[in-house]
Amino acid sequence: MTARARAGVAGRHPAEPSPALPPGTKQRGVELALLVGAVLISVCGYVVVGLARWHAVPGGAVRYGAGLGGLALLAHLVVRFRAPYADPLLLPTAVLLNGLGLVLIFRLDLETPGDRAAPAQLMWSTVGVALCIAVVLLLRDHRVLQRYAYVCAALALLLMVAPILFPAVNGAKIWIRLAGFSLQPGEFAKVLITVFFAAYLAANGGALAHTGRTVGRLRLPAGRVLGPVVAVWLVSVAVLVLERDLGTSLLFFGIFVVLLYVATGRTGWIAVGLLLAAVGAAAVGTLEPHVHSRVEDWQHPFAGIAAGKGAGQLAQSLFAFAAGGVFGTGLGQGHSYLIGFAMKSDFILATCGEELGLAGLSALFVLYALLVGRGYRAALGQPDPFGSLLAVGLAALPAIQVFVIAGGVMGLIPLTGMAMPFLAQGGSSVVTNWIIVALLLKVSDRARAPRPAGRQPAGGGSWVAGFMTPVRARDAAGGAPAPEAGR
Repeated sequence: MTARARAGVAGRHPAEPSPALPPGTKQRGVELALLVGAVLISVCGYVVVGLARWHAVPGGAVRYGAGLGGLALLAHLVVRFRAPYADPLLLPTAVLLNGLGLVLIFRLDLETPGDRAAPAQLMWSTVGVALCIAVVLLLRDHRVLQRYAYVCAALALLLMVAPILFPAVNGAKIWIRLAGFSLQPGEFAKVLITVFFAAYLAANGGALAHTGRTVGRLRLPAGRVLGPVVAVWLVSVAVLVLERDLGTSLLFFGIFVVLLYVATGRTGWIAVGLLLAAVGAAAVGTLEPHVHSRVEDWQHPFAGIAAGKGAGQLAQSLFAFAAGGVFGTGLGQGHSYLIGFAMKSDFILATCGEELGLAGLSALFVLYALLVGRGYRAALGQPDPFGSLLAVGLAALPAIQVFVIAGGVMGLIPLTGMAMPFLAQGGSSVVTNWIIVALLLKVSDRARAPRPAGRQPAGGGSWVAGFMTPVRARDAAGGAPAPEAGR
């Protein structure tokens, strides 16, 4: 080493950090690159549909690419400055799913020239991205939501009750229709209910796990602890049953069981949840005519063909999956119009299976799994139980929806009428899903942000272990449990 080099090393302060990129720059660069790929894939799908139908590039390809790319870039810039440590895979995955949904709806519009849904879906997607940006900008800390747990529960119940006053659509009272404008309030209610469940269970997780009577291998918590959350859940499910919206009822029930298990760490709640779900499904499927007809269709999907009435929607869906094979017929070259009026909503997955095949369908499920997995990953690094429970609940929402919808259109379970996240036609659904993504971005930003030395998440970084400790026993300054809480 030369004398000049030795002098330079000696002159540097030993604690001086080495030059590095600004915080979050690397992961935001990854996010931007993935966003470019997501927009390009969506535009390519749009072009492929035009080539398949008209042997020419559709005229709106440039506008579609510019619109989707502009929304993605604006959301990226806001995340870059307001949530620099957020998971870089969440936003690109949502953009790609939303873009593929727009492509599929545009393709299905070709079968219904008098009912074009793609422009409205693009408008609702714009509203959804705008609300996502607003949440990222205005919500400085997700823990603020914990203060408004009961407000969220009250708003959710009001939103679920409102459609009872309006006429049923396709056998279910889940819509508010005024002056040509329609809204499905249950979509927004599911986010509010998730916030309430997460806040209440975060504050009472320890009491639920360690108090009450033991019956066999299951510990039943005290009624005063479990009562409020069960009451809210029972009222919400009762309202939804009256509205014949069994899909959302099943979704709320699944979120309740998942968060209760995570908050207490007791597998007995899963068994109880499955038992109650089975009993409730059997009762409603037998007593409610609308649901009973769906159970009959599920048990005998080809009954219409045998009776000479033609194939029903479920049978056409199964035929579409079979026709797609491994690699599909190609975008724009299927026969989705045979499914009927729900091909853009409940049965849009059948179009994907027919025209993209098993390979495309598997890739789509991988995208959903990636979105859900990154949400769970955000829960692992949270220093507070509310943030962990909120991330788990928000990630479980699309997971349960995808399972229920895919099982319904593939004939594994009865149809429930929910919308495929980001993919199916529906403004309320796509807006709600973008709000979920925004909340996950804020939660993951706090989970991935560097912490001062000596401050680690409660429970040694284990979110389940953190929930097993009552919140009131935590030290407010460092987030560590008090000595008596660890016994």
